[in-house]
Amino acid sequence: MAKKAGGLAVDQLKSIIARVEKLEEEKVGISADIRDVFAEAKGNGFDVKAIRSILKIRKMDASEREEQETILDTYLHALGMLPEYEEEAA
Repeated sequence: MAKKAGGLAVDQLKSIIARVEKLEEEKVGISADIRDVFAEAKGNGFDVKAIRSILKIRKMDASEREEQETILDTYLHALGMLPEYEEEAA
């Protein structure tokens, strides 16, 4: 049975802290790997900002993406930043 200190299971607490610390170390390594991939992309002439936007869009579900695109189009139209499409006479 785990030792109790102030009502806490000390061994379990130590285990949780050790697991979080290990995951934090792994996160640092993965972040460095991601930075390296972006540096490679930039070195090959790709626009990193555009790649980040694509990654963000790919995380969205279809309805969320459609809603965001509709809002953006509405705002751009309101600011006069979208070309006016003339309706063709029938």
